[in-house]
Amino acid sequence: MSAAKTIRLTMAQALVRYLAALRVDTAEAGNEVPLFGGVFSIFGHGNVAGLGEALYQHREQLPTYRAHNEQAMAHAAIAYAKTHMRRRMMAVTSSIGPGATNLLTAAALAHVNRLPVLLLPGDIFVSRRPDPVLQQVENFQDGGVSANDAFKPLSRYFDRIYYPEQLLTALPRAIQVLTDAAQCGPVTLALPQDVQTMAYDYPVDFFAPKTVKFRAQGPAVDELQAALDLLKDAKQPLIIAGGGVLYGEATEALRCFAEKHAVPVAETQAGKSALAWRHPLQLGALGVTGSPAANALAQKADVVIAVGTRLQDFTTGSHSLFGQAKLLSINVNAVDAIKWQATPMLSDARLGLAALSQGLKDWRAGTDWHALALEQANSWRATVDNITGRREIEAPALPYDGEVIGAVQRSSIDSTVHDIVVCAAGTLPAELHKLWRTSTPGGYHVEYGYSCMGYEIAGGLGVKLAQPDRDVIVMVGDGSYLMMNSEIATSVMLDKKLIIVVLDNRGYGCINRLQQACGGAPFNNMLEDCLQGQHGAPAIDFAAHAKSLGALAENVKTIAQLEAALQRARAADRTYLVCIDTDPTRTTEEGGCWWEVAVPEVSQRQQVQKARAEYEQTRHSQKI
Repeated sequence: MSAAKTIRLTMAQALVRYLAALRVDTAEAGNEVPLFGGVFSIFGHGNVAGLGEALYQHREQLPTYRAHNEQAMAHAAIAYAKTHMRRRMMAVTSSIGPGATNLLTAAALAHVNRLPVLLLPGDIFVSRRPDPVLQQVENFQDGGVSANDAFKPLSRYFDRIYYPEQLLTALPRAIQVLTDAAQCGPVTLALPQDVQTMAYDYPVDFFAPKTVKFRAQGPAVDELQAALDLLKDAKQPLIIAGGGVLYGEATEALRCFAEKHAVPVAETQAGKSALAWRHPLQLGALGVTGSPAANALAQKADVVIAVGTRLQDFTTGSHSLFGQAKLLSINVNAVDAIKWQATPMLSDARLGLAALSQGLKDWRAGTDWHALALEQANSWRATVDNITGRREIEAPALPYDGEVIGAVQRSSIDSTVHDIVVCAAGTLPAELHKLWRTSTPGGYHVEYGYSCMGYEIAGGLGVKLAQPDRDVIVMVGDGSYLMMNSEIATSVMLDKKLIIVVLDNRGYGCINRLQQACGGAPFNNMLEDCLQGQHGAPAIDFAAHAKSLGALAENVKTIAQLEAALQRARAADRTYLVCIDTDPTRTTEEGGCWWEVAVPEVSQRQQVQKARAEYEQTRHSQKI
């Protein structure tokens, strides 16, 4: 018998060659495309010689994108995967030291949101000959520990490659986790810089093109029966559509189920856009940032069908919103499926809804409940139209986020189909969750599992890389913009145009309101309430800053000026930023529910004492 053919490669060359060979068959593309859309990289001494050379050799098959901030480039990679509904992804590589630790926040974000990203940080020398190497974090109790060990609790799978041949097992395991519906999240392969350059005779067939298959699990017979038993007597059911509906490509199954069984639908942040906003059974956002329609029915439902959601506190109103209802949880992840005493049905959203619908046969929600849902949903849509339709704000009053959202949507012929809005933190996610209107799955891209300030512009770049023919609208507050904005330059360099709308309320308006709601004095949130030197708070010209990064930009004062500027932005040939001053105090009053934020038990301030008393009283509504 002849020996298997081998090829001599460095560890880094083998890693890149393996990634470049992976394919995926997507319905969107209609054929096989690379699983990895590319690699974001900022080179340093920990990865430039090994991985850098390997990426150069395969630059045609696996494009390398240069970024300006390691955390930002990982955010872009995560957004790319989210936009592709986890069917395609990217890798990210950094040097050791600060390059690697800059990735930690993004790793946590991907972990919380169940989104795939392959992190490839450089690591210290295995040989220890130059120990300690530049940027090495030394551990005096464990010589085998490096800064990259911080990725362990933030990764769904972690490995450190000590020998080149370890890739033969580590890479298949990594891809399994990245493409598994239940395990999906960040994978970290720490790459010691000397091992990156070591050679090994790899089997040639290890690099044969492979087509990754995404498995969809249907429900077990006993769990399906338990779900049917739970629903058969329900008169007032409510569906919560989570991100799993989108990632499971179950939007059509959701629509069919809702229509056949007359069950209204409410959406989480991750699940928004699962059902077209004009659908008669679409109640809108649920929870702390929810619509009055969705929250009212949640408080009256007898059974809640949670589909593909991890039921975080913003969705459940800190477990106070639908405590009276029985809970059925359809989820691919067993931990998510059993939360809050739910009846679990471990299943892909599409197959689970289809099986449930078949088993229910002609069962439908109560006639009065269905009528109430239609009435509430229609009333809320009229309210949204009224809020977002306001054009005139009398001076000296400033517009607020809801009015800006309306202007953004009016600036497109049909923003509900063509636009993808991107946001992450502050007041805007609440307003967008309530008010953004989309008819297209994925037309709403808000990272709110980790609520990470600084995600917005970098995330917008990742969305644009995934959907180059759609208008990507990044809506961001001045606070988040100042935290991370350098990928504006990357978007210009890559010719990936973003439309960025900066809402400048001169501080952290969202947390300032929360601070006061908890009885606190305005302190250290708005620029005017911060400790300042003799020159005071800076007057920031966001348009001038964006221009310095290569974008086109302008500042506007009114909604009418904003609409005109957005027309120019849509017609422009590169990233375009528009900044408008907004009111830090006004928010959409309609909707919302209680959210548990602990208030000090002892304080000299009467406002805090009052807030504490209200807090203790409201906690009684929680279901524990």
